[in-house]
Amino acid sequence: MSQQTFESYEEFWPYYVAMHSRAATRWVHLTGTLTGLALTTYGLARGRKRYALALPLIGYGTAWPAHFLIEKNNPATLGNHAWSLRGDAQMIRMMLAGRDGELADTAARWLAENR
Repeated sequence: MSQQTFESYEEFWPYYVAMHSRAATRWVHLTGTLTGLALTTYGLARGRKRYALALPLIGYGTAWPAHFLIEKNNPATLGNHAWSLRGDAQMIRMMLAGRDGELADTAARWLAENR
């Protein structure tokens, strides 16, 4: 699939979710992001500034391989950095709220309309 362009975050969001169409990919994202966030918070609370690197290293370090190995696509981050961070936060909030099925439906709808 070629690089997509979007006029707004609202237009980008369904695409972002579609690039995470498999539940395993979404759960790897959630696990990596929350682990990185926990280590960053712990490190900063202990005065260890280098722990701030845990969030991007663990977050991206787990998420990107999931795209290549599970989804068989490229991360949506490429070319859409700010919106991807926002999308990741929104996706994780929805998952923690028990709305993973809604994400699966959004992904399936976008993929059906755009493939």
